[in-house]
Amino acid sequence: MVFLGGPRQVGKTTFAQAQIKNYKDEHPDYLNWDSVDDRKRILNGDWPRSEKLIIFDEVHKFVKWRSLVKGFYDKLKNTHQFMITGSARLDYYRKGGDSLLGRFHYYRMHPLSLPEISPTYDKRDMEHLYLFGGFPEPYLKSDTVTLKRWHRQRRDRIIYSDIRDLENVKEISNIELLAEALPERIGSPLSRKNLAQDLEVDFKTVERWLTILDNVYYSYRIMAFGPPKIKAVKKEQKIYFWDWSEVESEGAKWENFVASHLLKYCHYIEDSQGEKMELRFLRDVEGREIDFVVLKQNKPLFAVECKSGEKALSPHIKYFEQRTKIPKFYQVHRGTKHQAISDKIEILPFTEFCKIEDLK
Repeated sequence: MVFLGGPRQVGKTTFAQAQIKNYKDEHPDYLNWDSVDDRKRILNGDWPRSEKLIIFDEVHKFVKWRSLVKGFYDKLKNTHQFMITGSARLDYYRKGGDSLLGRFHYYRMHPLSLPEISPTYDKRDMEHLYLFGGFPEPYLKSDTVTLKRWHRQRRDRIIYSDIRDLENVKEISNIELLAEALPERIGSPLSRKNLAQDLEVDFKTVERWLTILDNVYYSYRIMAFGPPKIKAVKKEQKIYFWDWSEVESEGAKWENFVASHLLKYCHYIEDSQGEKMELRFLRDVEGREIDFVVLKQNKPLFAVECKSGEKALSPHIKYFEQRTKIPKFYQVHRGTKHQAISDKIEILPFTEFCKIEDLK
């Protein structure tokens, strides 16, 4: 089986239905849990056995979905193929029921990225993507009013439909208040204590709500990287949105834009090659910081510092270059300036950085 997870409205259903054309003579079947009629068919296994590809969309909303699809797979694995799609982390919403170990591959679908939309890495294409985000509908419509309305509709659907279906949350409107409080915290050390005080709830509650938003692909958090010989912070977190176009501050939005490309790169390597990939940040107790460090098998591949303009090299890069084993440092920006400071340090446009590191 193939499990396909990713944010709501990122294109999973369109992608899954597009696979149907590869099964023209074998009558594939698409069944959506949100449809009452399809729900009955899923629970009863009611589809013609001549259909070779079976697509279950949003079936993770059924509490015993693991046992259900395991039964179908074990019975029909020699004659059928299964695709399970969902707008939540399918690796998290699989508690209870039988083990699915060895029965599926899990892939994550991300919003559009620069290498996808622009084979030539054109700066104008990058700015368009930066402004309207990587979700297909607002990106293609390219209208700021439509974008704002889409933000509201998507957030309401996630909080008052998806989360309500998946989680037992009594005051679900408070999660909306949390979501509204997050944009101003993008890119900064995340103080869950301050969030708890602002929302007048305890620390454990706000941590649970943040985890729920992570699990439905609304936000994601990255952890600190603590290399040897550096008095690095180790318990701090930073938070970002899957839809960077929701962020209003230009500096934070640019950092979120870069973070999303790096996370997509990490997930691509992890899902397609099985390597352990991590996106982290580096910050010491004195406040010196590098925005991102990409790790492969627990070893740093490269570090990235984000600047919205063509600024001078951040002094933090040279500081950490001398004290860590990070092999390459990039300072990326939205301009055109490209300068090699040394064999380990470069200042360059984000468009050029994508080519160098082959971001997918």
